[in-house]
Amino acid sequence: MSVGHSDMSSSYEKLLEKQYLPATVTTGAHKVKYHPQDDWDFHLDADREPIDLSLVLPHYRARNQPIDERMTMFVGSDMGPIKVKICRHVPRLRFYLDVRSTGAPITIWLPSDFRGQINYSGKATFSSGFVNRVMQNVRFNSSHQEDYEDIVVVDSPGAITFRMWDVQTGAPENTHRETLKRMFGCARKAPETSIDWDFLLED
Repeated sequence: MSVGHSDMSSSYEKLLEKQYLPATVTTGAHKVKYHPQDDWDFHLDADREPIDLSLVLPHYRARNQPIDERMTMFVGSDMGPIKVKICRHVPRLRFYLDVRSTGAPITIWLPSDFRGQINYSGKATFSSGFVNRVMQNVRFNSSHQEDYEDIVVVDSPGAITFRMWDVQTGAPENTHRETLKRMFGCARKAPETSIDWDFLLED
């Protein structure tokens, strides 16, 4: 089912109406803003606290932001599990996400219009929604970077899970629907990679 532009705008406006939280808070929705004077546009380095964040990218480019400059975000925790959703409504607004942990599980929701590279250590698993909508536009563990690409870096010896954030619905993937697509061949075939595909992620 397709979603019109007005529905997408409405979903985004509703998201903006939420109470955004300061970067020191480890849960909730946070609107990422361009900070040219800082190393990161968003930075959170927790100790043992669990992190569960929705990072909402702006729907416009800042006046003083170069057209080829990515929004940069860092999320780290020594021991607490990490959950990060990247919520994007403007596909040309590229981002750089760096997530680090000493071993706690990490789950990352990337926008369905993601195009770029993902560099990670450890073992990663992928949801059906990610395979259906994102996988074909990803280069894994590549040393080459293109200016137009999104970039994700995950450094952790623990479990890493990639899921899909649906830009059309403005929400995380519908796990049941995406799993059915995979089962009945309604989505694109996953490309041949060295990744172990023996998995079926469920919420």
